[in-house]
Amino acid sequence: MRLKNSSINYNLLLVPIFIIGSLVNYSCDSKGEQVKVETLSLPVTTVKRDSAVTTFEYLGAIEGKVNVEIRPQVEGLLDEIHVDEGDFVEKGQLLFSINSLPYQERLKNAQAAVEVEKAKLENARIELERLQPLIDHEVISEVQMKTAESNYEVAKASLAQAEALKATSQIDVQFTQIKAPVSGYIGLIPKRVGNLVAKGDDEPVTTLSDISQIYVYFAMSESNYLFYKKMKEDSTARRLNPHVKLILADGTVYSEEGVIDADAGQIDRTTGAITLRAKFDNPNKLLRSGNTGKIILEQIHPDVLMVPQKSITKVQDKNFVFTLSADSTAERKEVQINGKAGGNFIIKNNNISEGETIIESGVHKVKDGMKVEPYQQTSRP
Repeated sequence: MRLKNSSINYNLLLVPIFIIGSLVNYSCDSKGEQVKVETLSLPVTTVKRDSAVTTFEYLGAIEGKVNVEIRPQVEGLLDEIHVDEGDFVEKGQLLFSINSLPYQERLKNAQAAVEVEKAKLENARIELERLQPLIDHEVISEVQMKTAESNYEVAKASLAQAEALKATSQIDVQFTQIKAPVSGYIGLIPKRVGNLVAKGDDEPVTTLSDISQIYVYFAMSESNYLFYKKMKEDSTARRLNPHVKLILADGTVYSEEGVIDADAGQIDRTTGAITLRAKFDNPNKLLRSGNTGKIILEQIHPDVLMVPQKSITKVQDKNFVFTLSADSTAERKEVQINGKAGGNFIIKNNNISEGETIIESGVHKVKDGMKVEPYQQTSRP
């Protein structure tokens, strides 16, 4: 069976043809024969000038505004626990009761000793008053009078000592009632009713945290600290944002902004770092002592050139971009990077300028002087 002749001209089929990201064109040489020319099809973008923000991250430890270790001031058996872990308590609220019977008895003994010393003092006073007329009439010697006066002074001192011991016993009785020194949240309570507690225990009976505000402690290197101090006072384009942000452990940004309000004042010689403190309001009591997070410092660049990070190709220690001329020829130009803002690099040299067209991605396939078929990323089919 013979095929019928067709009127199709096979030399005109599918020119140009796309082959895996490359554009295949056919041109004629000096002899009129077709020559295949392969051109890369790559996305391009325009160099823009805009404001940018570079960030610096530091790992931080979160503490409440006030963190108090609650420790007993007297030794005894824990009679009662009036709060539970995680409770919010007000300043002065009763937290723990220690068995007070031994201290009540000491107070009674001290009170009795005071009464005895009062009686002794009264006797010494009466004796002094009795001897005074005899001295006036020279019936007895002055030595006897001085002895009586001395006995009176000793009785006064003994009474003062007894009253001091009584006051100490009263304080000990009060210490059997452990109360909250500040308002805040109760931490872990390792002790239980019936346990013996003492002033010298290794761990406190609990901790109390005032978390109406929280502090985030973080460390930065000496060089970063010097940069921070300089930029903090800088009023030019490279100034630092006076407010800092906090990234929580789940990766979210904390709703409140904070300020750096203190630093350690000296460099740690063992680590070469200095500790700083950032303060944040904590109105919803979301953050607690012991949380961790990341402090974010922002440096503001109001008017800079930026290029996408993926448009940069690195050769040894130098960075380059490929610009496109009017005839779509790629030209490699060295650039200097001055920071990262989002998905862009900030460029600080004058090798490229605003409005130039650069290859956005796929730069590892490009060579200097190569022809490129450009397209905008957003309009790519």
